[in-house]
Amino acid sequence: MTFQNIPEVKLGLVAVSRDCFPVALSETRRHAVAAAYPGELYECPVTVENEADMQKAVADVARAGCNALVVFLGNFGPETPETLLAKQFHGPCMFVAAAEESAADLINGRGDAYCGMLNCSYNLGLRRLRAYIPDYPVGTAEEVATMIARFVPVTRAMIGLSGLKILSFGPRPQDFFACNAPIKGLYELGVEIEENSELDLLVAYKAHQGDPRIPAVMRDMAAEMGEGRYYPDLNERMAQYELTLLDWANEHKGNRGYVAFANKCWPAFPSQFGFEPCYVNARLAARGIPVACEVDIYGALSEYIGACVSEDAVTILDINNSVPQDMYEAAIRPAGIYKLTDLFMGFHCGNTPSCKMCSERAIKYQLIQHRVLEPAGSQPDISRGTLEGDIAPGDVTLFRLQCDSEGTLRSYIAQGEVLQVPTRSFGGIGVFAIPEMGRFYRHVLIAKHFPHHGAVAFGHYGKAIAEVLRYLGVEDISYNRPAALPYPDELPFAFE
Repeated sequence: MTFQNIPEVKLGLVAVSRDCFPVALSETRRHAVAAAYPGELYECPVTVENEADMQKAVADVARAGCNALVVFLGNFGPETPETLLAKQFHGPCMFVAAAEESAADLINGRGDAYCGMLNCSYNLGLRRLRAYIPDYPVGTAEEVATMIARFVPVTRAMIGLSGLKILSFGPRPQDFFACNAPIKGLYELGVEIEENSELDLLVAYKAHQGDPRIPAVMRDMAAEMGEGRYYPDLNERMAQYELTLLDWANEHKGNRGYVAFANKCWPAFPSQFGFEPCYVNARLAARGIPVACEVDIYGALSEYIGACVSEDAVTILDINNSVPQDMYEAAIRPAGIYKLTDLFMGFHCGNTPSCKMCSERAIKYQLIQHRVLEPAGSQPDISRGTLEGDIAPGDVTLFRLQCDSEGTLRSYIAQGEVLQVPTRSFGGIGVFAIPEMGRFYRHVLIAKHFPHHGAVAFGHYGKAIAEVLRYLGVEDISYNRPAALPYPDELPFAFE
């Protein structure tokens, strides 16, 4: 029914050698790295000592189908050819270097890659080439193998973004300027966008009426939710809509390999389509196709990064409301871990995948839209379609990549957890705990004018996401600073 929306990474390993060092030193160390790496890693037989070797190596890894490259300094390395690898290879590149093995072999067995990495980095800068260099890029074969494993989620996101098209259906709802941002930043990242109207989507939806695939999707929806947790009469409409989005993705991705959606979902949507789209959005997100609410283009972009890094379902939530004092006192404070200001509730109408929610989740109706769109006292009809319940407890990473009003890309990342605390509220919702959230809220989210939507990955992926952002050239990356580390605009004075 759909295409593979998360890239598969095939790594190539190329060793380089400065011609005044024994080439066998690099080759032996390359073999050791390949042997230590637990996954699939193509070992290029060409050792690069000059530009001719560089061209042979690029051709070789291309024939092998590699879409990411590890450049390994087995010794000092040739500055020009090794950095030209990053220029000529069409994919993410990582640079790592070999540590010396033994005090007993520091004459013919000394490679000086520790020094060579400095010149490599300098030359990459001279050529304005981007590459991934680990925090400490020098190690034994086993340590280098670990660095390569950490590179995989980064390169998966980079490959995905290089082939991503965001499909939007708008315009944005009135008074949701927070979801508006210049698309200039997308083009700078190499991401394409196709902006469509709600009318385009409605026409496509109506064309899918009676689609013979609808019954199979309905059965899948019923099996996912379980009896008593969905509206049987609503499934046909939602299945028709799911097929509409999947077909649109296939037909409109063009020359791009991957898609994400940023769709308008109110106020006209329920009255014209006859349901709320939240559950369908959740189902697509579970399959690696994020659907951001309220035409939030950069929310969709952020979600897609999270999906690539985590290889898991993601969601987008409002950083929504504070946790009541009585809830904190009864259910959270006794554990002695978090302050009240470390907490907030993350909420959206019902777009979080069912696999990330507690067992009580069910398809319900959007309370706010029911108040606005349907007669008072009436049974919900067109406001139905939200996937509601508490979000399952566990580790989370809250993050966003955004283009500000001046066209500058900026971002934030904060790791924390969803607590096992009943919310006693509506929608897809959870109690989020982020250390020092109160200060982060004021000195990052408010001070830097971030919108209320945040992408959520289910796990701690802050390091990998940060490396993706650094590789993209995003200079402004904020995080939730510990109490001992003030923000630049955080002054030490207190009210007396």
